[in-house]
Amino acid sequence: MIFSIEQIVFWACIALMGYAYVGYPVLVFLFSRAFPKPIKTGEIEPTVTVLITAYNEENAIREKLENTLAIEYPRDKFQIIVASDGSTDGTDDIVREFADRGVELVRKEGRVGKTATQNAAVERATGEIILFSDATTAYQPNVFRTLLPYFADETVGCVAGRLIYVDDESTNVGKGAQSYWGYETFIKIAESRTCSLIGASGCLYAVRRTAYEPLYPEACSDFLICTSLYRKGLRSVFAPEAVCTEETNRDANHELNMRVRVISQTFTDLWRNRDMMNPFKSGFFAIELISHKLLRYAVPFILFAAFIASIALAAKSPFYLLLVALQTGFYLTAVAGWIVESTGRRSGILAMPLYFVLANLASVVAFYKFLRGEKYARWEPIRESR
Repeated sequence: MIFSIEQIVFWACIALMGYAYVGYPVLVFLFSRAFPKPIKTGEIEPTVTVLITAYNEENAIREKLENTLAIEYPRDKFQIIVASDGSTDGTDDIVREFADRGVELVRKEGRVGKTATQNAAVERATGEIILFSDATTAYQPNVFRTLLPYFADETVGCVAGRLIYVDDESTNVGKGAQSYWGYETFIKIAESRTCSLIGASGCLYAVRRTAYEPLYPEACSDFLICTSLYRKGLRSVFAPEAVCTEETNRDANHELNMRVRVISQTFTDLWRNRDMMNPFKSGFFAIELISHKLLRYAVPFILFAAFIASIALAAKSPFYLLLVALQTGFYLTAVAGWIVESTGRRSGILAMPLYFVLANLASVVAFYKFLRGEKYARWEPIRESR
């Protein structure tokens, strides 16, 4: 049988998408079972710095500091720093109220961005381990006891905790984010056991102080840190029992804007570290970068190519005509989900199509901004009214 160019394009696209979403997770899971890379854990009690980066978080910072002070660990062994990126509201004043309880404020003037603010605060850190956190993330009291044992392994440079999204209102975007993050967690566990994480959740990850190097301002720090450490021969591992919670975005536009910023930063990081995508240099870590990041972000372009190829084939085949109809219906369902979401109504059946299309649309917008050379050194935390 001779296949046409359109058929080759269509089925090649299907194969690539299948690998991106199913094949790679299965591959890394099988590798984690067949070739696990052991992690030595032990009871250790190093000094720790909790570094909370904030910009205009007056509504959240007090609760965050109380939550941090409640962590079960010798108080003389952990330092708390709030790194304020030129906050213009009452954030800094609230932090100063906690000075008598050992909380330190590091203020960076000029809105230099999250990563540059973290870099400045790390210089003041006294802990052997630095735990990076967001101002809206809630930790469990045992977070140090579940996270720190992994640092008994001298090959571990970073330990990432597990983020659980909370959405009390069961919004479409919230449901989509929860499902997506559950899928990502499965992959992170397998990557950690096989080789190394390629990215951490910015809400909860810890790094050896001696291994941390300042990152460039426009970096997506919680992604790039894993590559930076891997260059030094250090792994980043996942501690699923170290749990934190954070409320999801509930608005599609807010989620889109957040993802555009993060993906655009990640494109920059991948480009500046493209040598790490060479398997002959970085081994399986390169496979992880290509499969989990680069190919995943290419999915919307693959989807478009598959759609165009199926349209070209539809005139000659009822089968491909049906596929065009199914693809069109799926995208219209996502649009319907967006419209329903904007009215404040909930529809669980629309949550996954909406979030899938939203995530892939973010990749297209982010790639455009990356090509234009737009930088995202600054970050604008989105706090929706509750």
